Amino acid sequence: MTDIATRTQQILERLGAGDPFTADGDLVSRSPIDGSELGRLRSHTADEASELIGRAQQAFEQWRTVPAPVRGQYVRELGNLLREHKDDLGALVSIEAGKIVSEGLGEVQEMIDICDLAVGLSRQLHGLTIATERPGHRMMEQWHPLGVVGVISAFNFPVAVWSWNAALAFVCGDAVVWKPSEKTLLTALACQALAAEAGRRAGVPEGLSAVLVGDRTVGEVLVDDPRVPLVSATGSTRMGKEVAPRVAARLGRSLLELGGNNAAIVAPSADLELAVRGIVFSAVGTAGQRCTSLRRVIVHESIKDDLVARLRAAYETLSIGSPLESSTLVGPLIDESAYAGFEKAVAQAQADGGELVTGGTRAEVDGDGFYVRPAIVDMPKQTEIVKAETFAPLLYVLTYTDLDEAMRLHNEVAQGLSSAIFTLDVREAETFMSVVGSDCGIANVNIGTSGAEIGGAFGGEKETGGGRESGSDAWRNYMRRATNTVNYSTELPLAQGVEFG
Repeated sequence: MTDIATRTQQILERLGAGDPFTADGDLVSRSPIDGSELGRLRSHTADEASELIGRAQQAFEQWRTVPAPVRGQYVRELGNLLREHKDDLGALVSIEAGKIVSEGLGEVQEMIDICDLAVGLSRQLHGLTIATERPGHRMMEQWHPLGVVGVISAFNFPVAVWSWNAALAFVCGDAVVWKPSEKTLLTALACQALAAEAGRRAGVPEGLSAVLVGDRTVGEVLVDDPRVPLVSATGSTRMGKEVAPRVAARLGRSLLELGGNNAAIVAPSADLELAVRGIVFSAVGTAGQRCTSLRRVIVHESIKDDLVARLRAAYETLSIGSPLESSTLVGPLIDESAYAGFEKAVAQAQADGGELVTGGTRAEVDGDGFYVRPAIVDMPKQTEIVKAETFAPLLYVLTYTDLDEAMRLHNEVAQGLSSAIFTLDVREAETFMSVVGSDCGIANVNIGTSGAEIGGAFGGEKETGGGRESGSDAWRNYMRRATNTVNYSTELPLAQGVEFG
């Protein structure tokens, strides 16, 4: 057993997940740090998955009648447990997903933050009182618990995405069944152990939170089950295009958080020191494996050479290696297929006339992990490879002459998640955020494309799927709306002046 495997088992014990491994398991859990096997897990069968959904439905029928502020106490307990075990869960994220130490801890902090938001929200699940045209009547809307919420998450945010959905769903009165990525099952089992402990402390119905272990066939059970009125799916656009029609076929709801091909415009007035810092973190954080990772820089021709030189210098100082080392800034790609995609995209960009500014090769790190040197490619135009999302630290540089051209380049990709502009010109900033500016769900000024706070609604447009999670009014996704009209008069007037009898 490797040192990483031993440490993993110790962490799982402390988090209450015990020993989830079995010698004859069909799923192999590996760490991208060195490619070592952490253990084997057994997939749920389709019947077992259906049974878990059934238990969640029974739990929901009890939970929906509990007052929302009381439901908030369950999420408060979960948040407290996350605080208590932040270091261990953050380390497990690093071991299983390859995130550097600060990013692993940051992801757990994001979970704590959404729990805090949800606890407050449990006393603010409000509807409206609406003006009515009929005398002696009152019209209003209420929001009621929805049912069992299915959550499908990706490897790159193995715990935060679940918490965005689960914390809100729990206070909204729902049960949650979670299908995590088969690449990051251990973090899911650890979260489930903490959720179960919080449930024992708060006295919630058994089965309110559950995890499905398996590949896409287990996920299909969740997607197709009519007892699951909402499926929140995070992953590639390809995955979303498969999930959405299946859920729609049974007239269920989908909340989709899919791919991104995020860009930052760098204007002539930009603070270049600030821009470089924002660009580098957005482009290479999590080894470029965030849906909000920066893929394209669109820079004004007058400052292009200066910016590219600064970026090259910054990239060549990046420390690449084990994410468990505090000095590391860039950890591994998740697996060999991710590396192959990176290698292929770099080659295609060069074939399209791009100039490799720096990086683009495999980095030598002990073990069998897949580490790369983050790449910058100066492109003569926006080719098809630039318009495609490559889930790796690959940054394309494009040049523009005026803001209209920059916005055209920015918006002509299929995805619409996150975006940024670096400028000190208020007109450019306001135009970028206006209806004729960025077509993304997130539009930032003088800050990078990644690192969103939970207070705002998170999500994007076009092939990003249109879903919104986390803050603002995203809670409404997890509830059903009822419009009520109350007649407290002795008359029965009809709306629109209709006369009947």
